[in-house]
Amino acid sequence: MTSILRGLPSLDVTPGPRLTEPLPADRPVRWGIMATGKIARSFATDLALLPDATIAAVGSRRLDSAREFAAAYDATAYGSYQELVADPAVDIVYVATPHALHKQDTLMAFEAGKPVLCEKALTLNARDAEELVAEARARRLFFMEAMWMRCNPVVRRLVQLASDGVLGRLQQVRADLGFFVDRPDTDRLLAPELGGGALLDMGIYPLTFAHLFLGAPDQVGAAASLAPSGIDLNLSLSLGYPSGAVASLSSTMTGRSPRTASIATETGRVDIAEPFHQPTEATWVGDDGTETITERVTGTGLADEAQEVMRCLRNGETESPLVPLDETVALMRLMDRIREQIGVRYGADDGRRSPAPDHRGSN
Repeated sequence: MTSILRGLPSLDVTPGPRLTEPLPADRPVRWGIMATGKIARSFATDLALLPDATIAAVGSRRLDSAREFAAAYDATAYGSYQELVADPAVDIVYVATPHALHKQDTLMAFEAGKPVLCEKALTLNARDAEELVAEARARRLFFMEAMWMRCNPVVRRLVQLASDGVLGRLQQVRADLGFFVDRPDTDRLLAPELGGGALLDMGIYPLTFAHLFLGAPDQVGAAASLAPSGIDLNLSLSLGYPSGAVASLSSTMTGRSPRTASIATETGRVDIAEPFHQPTEATWVGDDGTETITERVTGTGLADEAQEVMRCLRNGETESPLVPLDETVALMRLMDRIREQIGVRYGADDGRRSPAPDHRGSN
């Protein structure tokens, strides 16, 4: 049996151009966490695994929530996001607020001169994403969408193998992510004014996965069931590519979907078990045998994302080659196209401002 894993090159990232002053190498990178919801807590848990990272401050709309979060990390607590971004002890801000607030919260951090790692989806539409990217580039501030799957070592290895032609010619990509959402209509996942819907929260992962391996599609077909509020609850996508490859992608808030992925070529197939977007291994089923592809994942994989951010900050890079801003915007354009097909619109599409934060909760 000829192994596809023989003589694998390093996954080390080639440094990009130095466009800003690098952070000092003799101290930890000091993070400011904006919001105290589930994803912020998961990120902080992984961040604690990295010896060269520290949480300097936590900001919340409610001071008691910030204090409870910050106490676990000996960090400063703030009862407003403005205070958080103004703290001179914060090197970079992690924006973990709901989708509809990403634009205003990221701009707030930029105006304070802070680099930003912003949760996905970056914004509600491509126009707003383009505005944020242009602002970051004009200010020479580091900016990255927190699409942590792209920093996952197993996913990166698969991309490398595919790019090198080791897997053969890619013909089909399948990916699914979803779960049953049983929450009040005011929850951020279901509220249209907060960017609710399966596409922006879950479908972005299968779309990104397909983009990593097949690039931009030239054919896009979408079918969805919508809630009375107008958000998408159940979504299926069929994409076609200039190479002749196709992708079948799905996301849902209405059932316990498989959450798996696969890549088919003329010589074999890659299978990724659930949850495919944070794998610790993948399986290659080839013509002459089966192999397991493993890489060391730090924590849940959010730590690998944080490590890439800190690598960039220490090198004075303002964009990550693992999560290129131009590709983030391209995927936002694709999601705009999909939303147009299925009939989902947000206030931001009409140029309306996002609502002020209230009791609805954070990302």
